[in-house]
Amino acid sequence: MEILSNMGVVIALLGAVLAALVAGIGSAIGVGMTGEAAAGLVSEDPAQFSKVLVLQLLPGTQGIYGLLIGFITLTQIGIMGGSADISLVKGVLYFVACLPMALVGYKSAIRQARASVASIGLVAKRPDQFGKAMIFPAMVETYAILALLISILAIFGINSLAI
Repeated sequence: MEILSNMGVVIALLGAVLAALVAGIGSAIGVGMTGEAAAGLVSEDPAQFSKVLVLQLLPGTQGIYGLLIGFITLTQIGIMGGSADISLVKGVLYFVACLPMALVGYKSAIRQARASVASIGLVAKRPDQFGKAMIFPAMVETYAILALLISILAIFGINSLAI
C-alpha cells in the first residue's frame, strides 16, 4: 500500500527522467553524426575547425533543455527540497508536461544534426558562406525551444492546481 501512496512521485519522476534521457539520447546521436562530418572536413582543411565545431554543438542543446526540464520537475515535486508528496493526478500531469521536451528534443536533435551535416558540406565547398550555413540548423532549434517553453509553462502551472 505504501507504493500506491507514492505513485504520484514515481510517475512525475519518470517524466523528469524521460525528458533528460530521451532528449539526451537525441543530442548524443546528433552530436555524433555531425562530429563524423566535421572530422572529415577538418582532415582536409584544419582551418575550418572552429566553424564546424559550432555546427556540431547545435544538436547538443536539446540534451541541455531536457536536463533543465528534469531539474525543474524534480524541484517542483519536492525531490530536490526534501519533501516529495504529490497526488497521483499531479504525478501524471508532471509526466505529461515533460513529454514535449522528451519527444521533440529527441527528434529535433537528430533533424538538426542532419541540417548541420548538410551545412558542414556547404562550408566545405564554400567556407565564406558559414553565416548562411548556420541558419539551416538554427531553424530546427526553434522547435526545441518551443517544446522547452511548453514544458516549462506546463510544469509551473501544475503546482497551482488544487488536485
